[in-house]
Amino acid sequence: MVTDHRQCDWPQRAESGSFVVRRTAFLAALLVLPVVYAQNRIDSAFQKFWAADSPAAAGRAAEDVVKSGVTFDDALRRLKQGKTYAAQKEGVVQLSNHTPDGVEHNYAVTVPRGYDPSKRYQVRFQLHGGVGGRTDNKPRGNGQIGTLSGESAGAEQFYVIPYAWNEEPWWSDDQVMNLHAIVDDMKRRYNIDENRVVVAGVSDGGTGAYFVAMRDTTPYASFLPLNGYIMVLANGEIDDGHNFPNNIRNKPLFVVNGGKDRLYPISIVEPYTRHLMRNGVQIDYHPQPDGEHNTNWWPEIKTPFEKFVADHPRDPHPDNLTWEAVDMANNRAHWLVIDAYGAATGEAKELPDINVFTDSLGTDPLFGRPKVPGRVDLAKSGNAVRATTKGVTAFTLLLSPDKFDLSQPVIVTANGREVFHARVQPSVDTLLKWAARDNDRTMLYAAEVKIKLK
Repeated sequence: MVTDHRQCDWPQRAESGSFVVRRTAFLAALLVLPVVYAQNRIDSAFQKFWAADSPAAAGRAAEDVVKSGVTFDDALRRLKQGKTYAAQKEGVVQLSNHTPDGVEHNYAVTVPRGYDPSKRYQVRFQLHGGVGGRTDNKPRGNGQIGTLSGESAGAEQFYVIPYAWNEEPWWSDDQVMNLHAIVDDMKRRYNIDENRVVVAGVSDGGTGAYFVAMRDTTPYASFLPLNGYIMVLANGEIDDGHNFPNNIRNKPLFVVNGGKDRLYPISIVEPYTRHLMRNGVQIDYHPQPDGEHNTNWWPEIKTPFEKFVADHPRDPHPDNLTWEAVDMANNRAHWLVIDAYGAATGEAKELPDINVFTDSLGTDPLFGRPKVPGRVDLAKSGNAVRATTKGVTAFTLLLSPDKFDLSQPVIVTANGREVFHARVQPSVDTLLKWAARDNDRTMLYAAEVKIKLK
């Protein structure tokens, strides 16, 4: 009998083929496992980053994100996309925080009706008046904004009512920190449009809006002082030498004052408003000749008010910046950070200064200068940055990949002299460092360029 070995071979061959398939799949799985593990590690690190309840906590979580091995492009994509927000209770919510100096602050948030966590919302801070008559930080009223709400847009924005009192008025660094902390907390709780956060205020609150504009411009799109008066801040008990009206040039203002206002009538306030306008401050000015120290004019003003806010979103990376400071407390404006003060060789001898006010009585400073301040004016065009400085010996530029072509050299000139010319490598460390601090999907930085002027 002749045996056909080819026929007997088939089962063995089939089994061998199956084994080869299983072995190939097994080896492929082994190759995929490290990729899956790495992806899970990155996902887990970002989940902790998004869950952080403060910049400090986010900074700690950012370290794990960096260690996860995430690439710069992947990290940038995730940060731009941001976290996934949960549904929230509508109506007034009473909240509180502690500023870094240990002061407790209460504030009320009105969550818009029909809040959709997948949609980004505008935010309006409304600073109240009558600060001197309040002796504590307890909430007043029902936490609602009342008659000063917007029209149809009013249902589509968050209202924030913080509280000030005689020991912590709006014109204190503590309140500047408070508002900044509230912005951060709002962005962690709700889907906030980072480029549509504005600060409005009435009477003392309007004066407070001027104060915040001079101290902390970065988080805000515009400032809307109503019945306020910037020169209240020149009072000897208030002026601490840190009021720099040049800083107001960075953001537009919407200003209302009344002709019959018993405290701050147009006749007293308007010369200073016009002075700011002549010197580069963008002001949408709405004087009310018959207006008193109240908001009875609101029905006529609310439409242009809301239109102004809608027409002036924040540019997170403005091409032109000017910032003046005297220490490290308020030394940043967007992508500019002042690092050291003092005279630098070749610096500007004089810069146009809004603090110098001239009228029929002569020329005087608006605010005192017990210490010599430092100032940097920036103008960006493409990858070129032109800096003009006075009283500054070192500063840092934060480079956004949305504004700079990092495949090409970045060129920085300071006071007419080239001080930096090189390509800059994107850094995951830098990206996460500033993302933790700013908590801002639209304001992300790939690199730092540190400039020292000798």
